[in-house]
Amino acid sequence: MGIVLSSKQVWGVLENNLFAVLGLVTANGEARTVGIVYVVHERKLYIATSKNTWKARHIRGNPHVSLTVTIPKRIMFMPWIKIPAATITFSGIGTVLNPKDVVKDVLSSLLRGLETDTETIASMSVIEVQPVGDFITYGVGIPMMAMRNPEKASGRAPVA
Repeated sequence: MGIVLSSKQVWGVLENNLFAVLGLVTANGEARTVGIVYVVHERKLYIATSKNTWKARHIRGNPHVSLTVTIPKRIMFMPWIKIPAATITFSGIGTVLNPKDVVKDVLSSLLRGLETDTETIASMSVIEVQPVGDFITYGVGIPMMAMRNPEKASGRAPVA
């Protein structure tokens, strides 16, 4: 049996990271992925993007997405040793929002000090991802050596 994690533990890890890979489906039914930077607010993830990016277009056409958050693993004092990242993967429903409809703190966190003039805000969208089902984890909440055993390293937790 894999590691038993609580929803709260997984959300805590998500809140302490900022990079993920977003999976989408094109209008032609083809899979696409893109690296994104996100913030977490009230158990939803938010992603800043330009209004006309392909990720915004694809989510408008098909809101079913997946997200994989990679969590770097390192051996202290030996950073040159390559360790596979731990991961949290989940399915979700994506919604493309107007920045005016997003909580101000979320927008500030997404822009991370970038210019917030009217023109910049007018040219962007915010993608909100509501996770559904379960988080599927690998290597989260366990020592690095335990990651060598897939059964022990795998976990699952409800998103709610």
